[in-house]
Amino acid sequence: MLLITCPHCGPRAELEFAYAGEAHIARPTDPMALDDESWARFLYHRANPKGLHAERWRHLHGCAQFFNVVRDTVSDSIVTTYPAGQPRPALPGDDKGATR
Repeated sequence: MLLITCPHCGPRAELEFAYAGEAHIARPTDPMALDDESWARFLYHRANPKGLHAERWRHLHGCAQFFNVVRDTVSDSIVTTYPAGQPRPALPGDDKGATR
């Protein structure tokens, strides 16, 4: 079981949380202008990296807030958590920090 640190409530068991998909996905500015293929790409195509990955989680059985988690998909360990709306923090050895 994972121990997830909610930025609002502190460390809690994984059972209190719900996974909510990849973090930092920008919504289309004009959804009505998208064709079916572009809309499907926005809805369903997500990164599936081996290594560090930014994810959105919700503290369902706690504060009910959404927040972001950087998790290593290889070891399933959580590297850091941070409030929703903030950029992904720069991490040692990571080339994706603070840009997504």
